[in-house]
Amino acid sequence: MQVTCRKWLLVVLTTLALVSVASLLAAAEKGVSKDDVALVNGSAITRAELDRLMASVQGRLSRAGKGLSGSQLTEMKKQALENLIDRELLYQESQRQGIKVEEAVINEEIDALKKRFPSEAEMRKSLARMKLSETAMRFQFSEERAIQQLIDKEFGQKVNVADKDVKAYYDKYPDFFKQPEQLHARHILIKVDPGADETAKAEARRRLENVQQKLHKGGDFAALAKEFSQCPSSANGGNLGPFKRGEMVKPFEEATFALKPGEVSDIVETKFGYHLIEVTDKQPETTIPYEDVKDRLKQYLRQEEIQKEVGLYVEKLKEKANVERFLTE
Repeated sequence: MQVTCRKWLLVVLTTLALVSVASLLAAAEKGVSKDDVALVNGSAITRAELDRLMASVQGRLSRAGKGLSGSQLTEMKKQALENLIDRELLYQESQRQGIKVEEAVINEEIDALKKRFPSEAEMRKSLARMKLSETAMRFQFSEERAIQQLIDKEFGQKVNVADKDVKAYYDKYPDFFKQPEQLHARHILIKVDPGADETAKAEARRRLENVQQKLHKGGDFAALAKEFSQCPSSANGGNLGPFKRGEMVKPFEEATFALKPGEVSDIVETKFGYHLIEVTDKQPETTIPYEDVKDRLKQYLRQEEIQKEVGLYVEKLKEKANVERFLTE
C-alpha cells in the first residue's frame, strides 16, 4: 500500500532519529566539550552523535539510489540535529514525569538485537566498528522505551480516527491503493559480456537457438531452463517470480508484457545476453478493496495524528527549554 503524506526526507530523518541503532550513545558521552553541536537544558548532543545519524541516513539513501547535493546535505544535517534535539527533549520530559523502564524490558531488546547477528561476538564487532559499547546500547534502548511510554501516556488514549475519516481518505487517494499489473515469468539466459565481439555474440545466440528448437519440438521450458540457462534462476526452472513494470531492463520488460500467459517470446537481447521468456501468469491492475485495507489504514492515520501531536508537544517543550546550537556547517 503506497500510503504517504510526508516528504521522504522528513520521514527518513524522524524514523532514524527515534530508532536508529547507529545513533546509540551512552550517558557518559553527554559531557560538554568543544565537539558538542547543541546543548539541551545543559545536556550535550555531540558531533559524534550527529555524524552517526547522518552516516546512517546517507547509507539508507544511497542503498535506495538517492544522491544529495551540497545544499541538500547541509539542510539534512540541520534537520537531523533538530530531530536529535527533539529526542532529547522528549527523554528529559519522560524523566521529569518519573517514567522508568524495567531492566527486563531492556534485556528483551538486547536479546532481540543479538538474534540479528550470527553470534554475540559478531554483534560486538559490529558495535566496535561504530565505536559503541553495550552500555551505550542499553542506555539507548532505555531512552527509546521511556520516550515511547511518554508518547503512549500523553496521546495513546487521546488520539482516535473515526471510520468515516478512514473511508474518506481511501476515497480521496485511490491511486495509493492500486496494485499495478504484474507478471509471473521464467526465462532461459545465455550470457554475453556487453563488450563481447560479434563472433562471441553470434555463438551465444546460436546456442540459444538450439534451445529454442528443442522448445518447438515440445520440450519443457522449466526442464530446459535447468539444463541450459546461465541465470541463477535455472535452479528453479528459470522462475523469476512476480514483477511489475520498471523492475526489469527495458527490452526484457517490453517483450514480457507483450506476451499472454503460456506464450514464449522470440530471442530477446539485453545487456546480460540472450533470453527466451515464458509468461506463466498475468495479473491485471487492481485496487485493494476497502475492507481489506481499512484496519491498516486506520492504524496508519492514527500514527500520523500522533506524530502531529508529538510535533506540537515538542514545540511547547522547546518554548520552556534552553536550547543552544553550535552547528556551523
